[in-house]
Amino acid sequence: MRAIDAATLASLLERRALIDALDRAFAAGAEVPPRIHHDTGGGVRPNALLIMPAWSTASIGVKLVTVHRDNAARGEPAVHAAYALFDAATGAPRAVIDGTELTRRRTAAVAALAARYLAPPGAERLLMVGTGSLATHVIESHALVRPIREVRIWGRRRERAAAVVDRLAGQEFHVAVADDLAAAVAWADIVSCATLATEPVVRGAWLRPGQHVDLIGAYTPQMREIDDEGLRRARIYVDTRAGALAESGELVQAIAAGAILPGDLCGELADLARGRVAGRRSPQEITLFKSVGTALADLAAAELAVAAGDGNPRGNEVRG
Repeated sequence: MRAIDAATLASLLERRALIDALDRAFAAGAEVPPRIHHDTGGGVRPNALLIMPAWSTASIGVKLVTVHRDNAARGEPAVHAAYALFDAATGAPRAVIDGTELTRRRTAAVAALAARYLAPPGAERLLMVGTGSLATHVIESHALVRPIREVRIWGRRRERAAAVVDRLAGQEFHVAVADDLAAAVAWADIVSCATLATEPVVRGAWLRPGQHVDLIGAYTPQMREIDDEGLRRARIYVDTRAGALAESGELVQAIAAGAILPGDLCGELADLARGRVAGRRSPQEITLFKSVGTALADLAAAELAVAAGDGNPRGNEVRG
């Protein structure tokens, strides 16, 4: 059985190859039971344990995730994870993989894959809302699917936004801190949010025609990154309908308030990958992609990493 640590995984999961592998995986499908969510204590903001299984004809995988939202005060990431991959034919373990790095890379790649279908083809300006460990992954992945030339970073603490700018030194695009969030949203062609917000950070009134909004961070019904007006103004797509309607605070709260209906969801990522629904239809519409995470993406990323380690950069086809 192979053990793949974070540094090795980073070398195996080339971003463009991962985006392409996820495109194939969402088109092919897999068996993905609902995610199991346990509160594990911690006071006002309880910690969580997530269990995320998925399997195909080739592999069985499960990710164990811990979420400790107060870790930022300790200088630690909020999310840690481990991934186990098994052979579907024999049940034998194939690999144990650093799930934290896997989650970051596949989350960013899923967002970029959605942007490939939904963002304006000529999008050059990207706003990153959030300064956590996902930020650089999201920016670098988006830059592979759209001709990004300028990036601005906004965070509640300016010094953390400046640190993200420093980590992106040497990239082909220009990076700067955004001090005025409303102005930065209006400036951007793509607005990407990766926060742990429980109240809307982005307001629909700030949006302009032709933008793409990418919501990654909120993953429980109590969390949200955009207000109801932003949802009303956009054509909404999700990674999975079942997951988003159960766990996305933006959608759960807006539907409960009557601001939108479940039928306002235009499609999920598999629909886009299979050509069942249209992506961006006009230069003027606002598109919005909401991701709460799916174990299918973890499975595809884990299979790609193991295959790349074996000298097969394309990886296995994920089949349900």
